[in-house]
Amino acid sequence: MKWETVIGLEVHTQLATKSKIFSGSSTAFGAAPNTQASAVDIALPGVLPVLNKGAVECAIRFGLAIGANLNRVNVFDRKNYFYPDLPKGYQISQLAKPIVEGGALKIIVPSTGSGQSEERVIHLTRAHLEEDAGKSLHEDFHGMTGIDLNRAGTPLLEIVSEPEMRSSAEAVAYARALHALVTWIGICDGNMQEGSFRVDANVSVRPVGQTEFGTRREIKNLNSFRFLQQAIDYEVRWQIETLEDGGRVTQATVLFDPDTGETRMMRSKEEAHDYRYFPDPDLLPVRLDEDWIAAVRATLPELPAAMQARFQRDYGVSAYDATVLTGSRALADYFEAAAKACGQGKLAANWVMGELSAALNKAELDIAQSPVSSAQLGALIARIQDGTLSGKLARQVFEGLWEGAGEVDAIIEARGLRQMSDSGELEKIVDDVLAANPKSVEEFRAGKEKAFNALVGQVMKASRGKANPAQVNDLLKAKLQ
Repeated sequence: MKWETVIGLEVHTQLATKSKIFSGSSTAFGAAPNTQASAVDIALPGVLPVLNKGAVECAIRFGLAIGANLNRVNVFDRKNYFYPDLPKGYQISQLAKPIVEGGALKIIVPSTGSGQSEERVIHLTRAHLEEDAGKSLHEDFHGMTGIDLNRAGTPLLEIVSEPEMRSSAEAVAYARALHALVTWIGICDGNMQEGSFRVDANVSVRPVGQTEFGTRREIKNLNSFRFLQQAIDYEVRWQIETLEDGGRVTQATVLFDPDTGETRMMRSKEEAHDYRYFPDPDLLPVRLDEDWIAAVRATLPELPAAMQARFQRDYGVSAYDATVLTGSRALADYFEAAAKACGQGKLAANWVMGELSAALNKAELDIAQSPVSSAQLGALIARIQDGTLSGKLARQVFEGLWEGAGEVDAIIEARGLRQMSDSGELEKIVDDVLAANPKSVEEFRAGKEKAFNALVGQVMKASRGKANPAQVNDLLKAKLQ
């Protein structure tokens, strides 16, 4: 039997406000446990929540960025349940009337093997404002659990997708695109290690052709894209094997163990929770007027989708390349500055996604920490374009830039890396190579193309890599006719 995977994601995005959603407590990361939990955050008797206007504006920015419907009147509800790190006994969230409904996000799913990358549109169900709970700490306490309430009341925007993804690759592409967007528009710092962007994946399988969804299991609190892919892949295999062995998948909440690469059940989950939602009596409905929405809209930067289209139009890059280059605002700005500096958009894209990205990954650096500036990379590409450098020589100059050895032209001169431009000198090298390799000459004239490549290699070796490869090819072809 062939199976189809069905995936929907719920992403908890911590909003980039300095204070919590209903109190003035700080949201700064790393404070000593329980030093940032006020009386409001833990609902001591007599206190009242006051809504943070900045959190609402973050939600408006997001709704506008995805083309969603903004509910002009939205309501906060109490979601009632007991858990040790929820001191109120309820969480303030939004159920029936969330602030954002609908919207969509374009993703590019990378190619596998020889296939083409695929563009898809994932629709969103809703995004609603809510407060975070505290944190249970198990590792540092033997036989006990510690409770840190610093996160209690931290503002979150929970973003819920439709169950439209059909593979872990699609889910990761969507999560990456969403991460790029929320950091791009400045509503989240995107720090997954600190819990600013956490993903829950609802995963089920069904026979191909079946319209009814299978029973889903929810994988909680995935804090890296790699773990998201690994967890979904394992869960899909487990569900298929269970069903094919005659077993039954029951709805449950599961956790992913990165050490074993497996998911394990945390608790069973009934089809319908009785959270006893009701409108929070301490909070008035939130009303969005058109002037407020227009003021927020005016603060939005050029969005990734618009920039991707512009990069394709202005710089001649592919749709996939444009998506990669807009993976973050800093990366997009770096690429555009380099492309403008050299006037070669496609070549700049190749260098940014190739040599530069490889060096950054190896050094575990972000684009903002790059030792090679966009102006320096642009100058390097300009020297390739004007014939001063070959691709091989350019990589040596790049290494010099990375090491901080100076500017492009200074490195070229200091290390003697200028590409050979004297045609007479090059012609002499070619003649010497032909004279020294009669067998390769004979083989080429007998129809063996590999012999020609061998001759090119000998010329490049004799010129210490400084010969212009195009000139070498032309000269050899002319002399071998």
